[in-house]
Amino acid sequence: MEKREKKGKRKWKILGLSILGIFVLGIAALGYEYYQLQPKNHFSTVPVVGAKKTSTDQVKTPIFNVLLIGSDQRKGQKLGHTDSMMLIHVDLNKNKYQAVSIPRDTRVHVDGYGYTKLTSVQYIMQAKKGTQKGVEAAVAAVSDFMGVPINYYVETNYWGFQSMVDSLGGINMNVPFDVTLTHPWYKENKNKVISAGTYSFDGKMVTEVVHERYSLKNGEYGRQQSQEEALKGIAKAALSPSKITKLPDLVKTIPQFVLATNMTTSDMLSLGLSAKDFDPQTQLTYQQIRGESKTLYDDILKAKNYQIVINQDQVKKIAVNFQ
Repeated sequence: MEKREKKGKRKWKILGLSILGIFVLGIAALGYEYYQLQPKNHFSTVPVVGAKKTSTDQVKTPIFNVLLIGSDQRKGQKLGHTDSMMLIHVDLNKNKYQAVSIPRDTRVHVDGYGYTKLTSVQYIMQAKKGTQKGVEAAVAAVSDFMGVPINYYVETNYWGFQSMVDSLGGINMNVPFDVTLTHPWYKENKNKVISAGTYSFDGKMVTEVVHERYSLKNGEYGRQQSQEEALKGIAKAALSPSKITKLPDLVKTIPQFVLATNMTTSDMLSLGLSAKDFDPQTQLTYQQIRGESKTLYDDILKAKNYQIVINQDQVKKIAVNFQ
């Protein structure tokens, strides 16, 4: 009887140790995953996507470039123009971010096709070679124009942008100047005026404001400023203390508003961790690329149209910060 009790106790002891071992291994695995998600560990190597080189090879660096693309593709459509572009340089060593907006009508040269507007590159390549080749061509065109490699890209459209803001429960956005909605997505907002100031916006209104350019004194450059303010509002909302714990759940909703990206879920989570204490006033430097407006012949569209010619010396000075 005594031997049976000892055997029984030993069995429970072994079982208990086994459960404890599994528990410890689970904690270790979670700890390892968290360690791997730490930005400097996760981004110790990054892919290269661009005009000069496109490969899955990993480059060793905690410094990389991310291209944000806004498409004008509407619901139910398969084709869209690259309507807005912002290149962001992430330096995890210094926790600094450089951002530059590139005008949609920038005159660029595409090998084998000639000169056209940057906004048309994706549309033409999508029509000829499919969706993925279209976004890759837009990324390559920006890389070639800026003379820097691009490591990651994320493309959304205005409907996706709206969903993104709504998934955060809305954002606080500074509107830097009066905006009249001359070309709204929603008919009920036609000619609505938003005076300069800070607002609590839902996704629908943020989308309307960042789309408008015709009523702005600085046109496309004014719209770029609005987009910068919207991105600041999104960053503050996503990285607020109440949202940080929900970041993994928010990342899971990304497929709802991202059209194309080469970033994985873990890439996005790690990038979010890198910016958890983000302060745009001290960590972000924002620039615009300005050029001369001209009516020039478009080799792809076989007609003259409005284009912006950029001085390459200006681009080179800015590109130094994206190397």
